Amino acid sequence: MAAPVSAYKDRIFLAVIGDEDSVTGLLLAGIGHVTNAPDAQKNFLVVDNKTETTLIEQAFDNFTKTRKDIAILLINQHIAEKIRHRVDTYTEAFPAVLEIPSKEHPYDPEKDSVLKRVRRLFGE
Repeated sequence: MAAPVSAYKDRIFLAVIGDEDSVTGLLLAGIGHVTNAPDAQKNFLVVDNKTETTLIEQAFDNFTKTRKDIAILLINQHIAEKIRHRVDTYTEAFPAVLEIPSKEHPYDPEKDSVLKRVRRLFGE
């Protein structure tokens, strides 16, 4: 059964949790958005070696649970590994969570949460 239109009609933005190169490239492609004041929330988080896991988890929860304007969340796969328990247990249709490679960390399909679900669905 398809979700009602009210579940996704206001979801118009992409969000990204990634390294500096990935986020910069996506911002240059035009996905950047900041909500109106007073809270002025961004739809991206730049993660580096100093970024704490709790901050990544908070951004993931904000983009997937709190913000109702996010349609797709892109997250670098090596960053998703840091919060794998959250990514693997996320089951909602909106926003869709997609793991993407980064310049320095190649994509590994064995770690991708979406592909794991598809394999389980087909009994592999």
